[in-house]
Amino acid sequence: MGEARLFDAHVHLDWLAEPARAAADAGRLGLRMLCCTVSPKGYQHTISQLNGFDDVRVAAGMHPWFVDGGTDAEKIASAIEGTDWVGEVGLDFGRAHVATKKDQLRVFEAVAEACSYGGKTISVHAVRSAGTCLDVLDRTGALASCRCIFHWFSGTSEELVRAREAGCWFSVGERMLATRRGREYARQVPTDRLLLETDLPEHEGDATCAANIAASLDRAAQTLQALRPGWDPRSARLF
Repeated sequence: MGEARLFDAHVHLDWLAEPARAAADAGRLGLRMLCCTVSPKGYQHTISQLNGFDDVRVAAGMHPWFVDGGTDAEKIASAIEGTDWVGEVGLDFGRAHVATKKDQLRVFEAVAEACSYGGKTISVHAVRSAGTCLDVLDRTGALASCRCIFHWFSGTSEELVRAREAGCWFSVGERMLATRRGREYARQVPTDRLLLETDLPEHEGDATCAANIAASLDRAAQTLQALRPGWDPRSARLF
């Protein structure tokens, strides 16, 4: 295993054809990663392949894009019982997904309830819904008892202040940093709760390798170091 370098707080190794190979290559590059999944089925499949890698944690997820209104809430709540790592979960009220708002809320409520006993790390997807995500997490007790990470935060300035004051963490990647608002938000996040992410691959089946992940982390780290002098990317990790 290579010397520890950077930590990817949000990556989708489950979308790769060979996640174990990517994890092994990443380990040789010195990377550590939180692999977020998008469904309970995907979580079970991925953890069976990556459970032996010390530099990877696999999170139990139910992405709001893929909520179908069936038994998703029960399945993800059951998966969460057996792990301290949860993600990708949350709400997406953007135009393409707002039609499933009711089902999304039902599932995210179940996620937050399952996490409310504490000790979990939760990677949260929030599109036009950061305030609602905070409401759900707060109401269930998960906001206070868990380490809640907003992945690629895109809410309002007021929601950012609320999340920051609630003790939330934030994972930031080069695509977020490509926008003026993303860079400004990165300036406002406490450095001790500022993490790197890649969110790679962008789509299931994309050809992404460990070297691509490392390169994306390096680019984001360079940008963040310019924005936040004194922030050390090698200390920005969850484990």
